Amino acid sequence: MPESKSVWGIEIGQAGLKALKLRYAEAAHQVVAVGFDYIPHAKILSQPDAIPDELIAEAITKFLSRNKVQDDIVAIGLPAQSSLARFIQLPPVEAGKVKEIVKYEAKQQIPFPLEDVIWDYQQMGGGEEAGGFVIDSEVGIFATKRDQVMHQLHPFQSNKVEIELMQIAPVALYSFLAYDRLSIRPDGEGAPVDEEHTAVLDMGSDQSTIMVTDGAKIWIRNIPIGGNHFTRALTKEMKLTFAKAEHLKCNATKSPDPKAVFQALKPVFNDYLSEVQRSLGYFSSVSQGAEIKKVIGCGNGFRMAGLQKFLEQNLELPVERAEEFKQLAGTSVLEAQLFKENIMSFTVAYGLAIQAMGLSRMGTNLLPPEIARAREIRRKKPWAAITAATLLTGLALSTIGTANAWRVVHSEPWDKALKTSGDLQSKWGGYQSSYSTATGRYDSAKSVGKTLVEGMKDTIWLEFYKSVNECMPRDIGQALDEDNIEYRNRVLIKSITAEKSDDLAAWFEGINTNYKALSDEVAEDRGLKPQPAPEGEGYIFTLNGEHYHHIPDKPETDQGINYLLDRVIPNLQTWTFKQEDGDRVDVRKMGITNPVVLYAKQEVVDLAQRASNARKDPRFNVVNPTNRPQGDFNEPMPDAFSADPSMEEFGYDNGQPQPGRRNMEFREVHRTQFQIQFVWKPIPEEERLEEDPLKVATEESENSETTTETEATVE
Repeated sequence: MPESKSVWGIEIGQAGLKALKLRYAEAAHQVVAVGFDYIPHAKILSQPDAIPDELIAEAITKFLSRNKVQDDIVAIGLPAQSSLARFIQLPPVEAGKVKEIVKYEAKQQIPFPLEDVIWDYQQMGGGEEAGGFVIDSEVGIFATKRDQVMHQLHPFQSNKVEIELMQIAPVALYSFLAYDRLSIRPDGEGAPVDEEHTAVLDMGSDQSTIMVTDGAKIWIRNIPIGGNHFTRALTKEMKLTFAKAEHLKCNATKSPDPKAVFQALKPVFNDYLSEVQRSLGYFSSVSQGAEIKKVIGCGNGFRMAGLQKFLEQNLELPVERAEEFKQLAGTSVLEAQLFKENIMSFTVAYGLAIQAMGLSRMGTNLLPPEIARAREIRRKKPWAAITAATLLTGLALSTIGTANAWRVVHSEPWDKALKTSGDLQSKWGGYQSSYSTATGRYDSAKSVGKTLVEGMKDTIWLEFYKSVNECMPRDIGQALDEDNIEYRNRVLIKSITAEKSDDLAAWFEGINTNYKALSDEVAEDRGLKPQPAPEGEGYIFTLNGEHYHHIPDKPETDQGINYLLDRVIPNLQTWTFKQEDGDRVDVRKMGITNPVVLYAKQEVVDLAQRASNARKDPRFNVVNPTNRPQGDFNEPMPDAFSADPSMEEFGYDNGQPQPGRRNMEFREVHRTQFQIQFVWKPIPEEERLEEDPLKVATEESENSETTTETEATVE
């Protein structure tokens, strides 16, 4: 049942505080907007001379001076850039063990210790329960660092405002879209339509967020371009102050020279379009070709003149502005001029309030559990006191009655108890004797086993080759059915050699500086410090091989040497590595370091493949062959067999293939021959460190995507 109290949804963004107050009218089964507030900051929080904490505290103080929230439920949003969202497909698992499996996955997906983050999870759409097992279920894991959550809570706690719900902004956008546009309700009403996906594009001040959903599952991605990027372009091209540029951006059509304004903004428009196209394209690729039917734009940045039409023309999709809330009533709010001017910036606040009212399918909450637990205990204290008093009264009455009954000594029950105790002691003595005998047998077997394995060779070399093998790219799942060799994620290792060296520093010094710089760039792109030069003695391994991977529209990551720098070198640089279908293995943790591409040459070659119309019946008749040797398989093998005349059909003459008779076809492919070297200084398992010393700790490492284009030709 929806919450009957009034609910405030509050979002504090870079530009200001947006708050929307909703109440559920049970008689009309309608959500009513009963209040709102919009408080812009004196300065954008990201401006160099701004002090964010002071501006946020000032906005909250002003909000509380104009609105009463003591008896209302309050939900606040967490910025997308400081949060993490991961979606995983669970293996078949018992329904009672889902939480345990999700916790294990959270440790793998969240790049911080779980005690340093606030996280929650929810089973998304799909999946079914059969025989007590949950099958094909997708789970969303949402997290943010604990110190950031406490920082967001501090100004509210300072003003004695109790927060009931903390949610990341992209999930609040889902609640807005599902309730207001898709008419999806928690009770199952308004079930999502298969294959129809809608994208919400929320443009903030410094970045934008894309949330794509079909009503059941969601997909989230951040774009590092926001409204301020357009403002800065005007300050640079038209020599304006930030304030004047912001005003000109919002009123471009009314300026004396609109053409000059749009010309100055054109590069940022193109960059923004490129990021949106790349994000939607990536969504389609990971969602097995799912199509997006519509894009809904929100955030005050989306009010920019020409942006909607520009995106609609270039994306070839309908693009709408969130200029009305279709499922809300309450004309006093919806018709207010200030609300109408800024309605597109209230979508997150709307979604927060909808979830807090219990009208969203999302149930995750990033409020610190110790705060929620303490608040729940405080609310239940009066009832606990009444219950305790009732129990004490009953206990007192029961004690009085029992005392009256036992004023006289009763010996019979004690005699029976003493006999039971003696029997139990005898039974315990028998168990202890059996245990001692079993312990002696175990110690003897352990001694024999130790003698058998003592002095056996270490298995670290087997572990090493397994780690190297796991670091090589491979096709997984449906990718195994790929017919085009240039789209396969495979490399062919023709040889792997090891050379023992007493001076690894001399080997590393002799490598071309440009080669080493490429490996350092790869490490930095993955959030690692460049690996230091090796020292002392160890092994120098050389991998010689080739690959045919070549995707035409991805030269930066999927062609030639760039494929090696994107799929092989990063894996050899990781602390530990895990393929999607494999075990996690130690890499740099066991001493593998300094991988370098020494040679990579790409060329176009002809590749022979069997023609698609090749015969599918058996090549040889194994049921009744004409060339079976006489006798049985225990007799000596004859020197030769007579030729089967039927083999001439396949282009064989006396067992040898005849030129031009095989059913083959040729095609041109891109082959890259390469050589990679790296160092291995074996580290025994008991001496390995747990933490990666080269890892760079960044708060946004999981939420920002940096594209580094490296053009290098290694001959």
